Amino acid sequence: MYSLANHPDIRVVDEPLYAHYLIHQRTEAKHPGKEEILASQPNDGTEVVRSMLTADFEKPIVIFKQMTHHLIELDRAFIGEMHNVLLIRNPRAILASFSKVVDEVTAEDIGLPQQYELFQSLRASGRGVAVLDARKLLEDPRGVLSRLCANLGIQFNESMLSWPAGARVEDGVWAKYWYANVHKSTGFQPFVPKEYSLTPALETIARSCEPLYQEMLAQAF
Repeated sequence: MYSLANHPDIRVVDEPLYAHYLIHQRTEAKHPGKEEILASQPNDGTEVVRSMLTADFEKPIVIFKQMTHHLIELDRAFIGEMHNVLLIRNPRAILASFSKVVDEVTAEDIGLPQQYELFQSLRASGRGVAVLDARKLLEDPRGVLSRLCANLGIQFNESMLSWPAGARVEDGVWAKYWYANVHKSTGFQPFVPKEYSLTPALETIARSCEPLYQEMLAQAF
C-alpha cells in the first residue's frame, strides 16, 4: 500500500469495506478496534461501492486496498469495472501474523479461500488478474513492480521503492493494531526465510490453504 501511495499519480484507499465486513462477519474472530472502525467509515457496502466508482479521488489512478473476505453480501459486478491485483503470501506466514492479533482464526478469516475463488472467477471471465507474491516482491521489488505497472498501463516510478517511516494519511484507524512493522519501514526489506511455529489448529488451516496458494503462485509476476 505504501509503495503505491508514494507514486505521484496514485491515490490509495485503505480497506473501504472493513466496516461493511464487520457488520456481516460470519466468523467468531474478534477484530481489535471494532467500534472505532465502524464509526470511522460507512458500513453500507453498496454505498461504499457506489462511491468507489463515482467519487473524485483527485488523482488519475486510485487503488482500493481490499481484503477478499470483506467482499461478502455484495453484488460483485463492480469488480469487472476495475483492474484486479491479488497480493498473495504463504499461508503459514499469514496465519502466524494474523493470530498474533486475532484469536479463533479460521481459513475464512484470512481470506485465502475467498482469494482463490476470486482468482478462479476472474480468470474464467476472461478479464484477467495480476498476481503478486509477497516473497517475490521482496526479492526483486523493482522488477516485480515494473512488470505490474506494465501490466496495468502505469508508468513505473522510482518513488515506489521507498517511503518515509511512520504512519500515513492513507492508514485506516486500525493501523495501530496491524501496521506497527510497516510504520518502522522505509522500503522493501530483503526477504529472510523464517520458520513459523503454528498451533495444531493453525497448522491444519495452513495445509488446507497451501494448494490454493501454490496454484496462484504459479501465475505470479
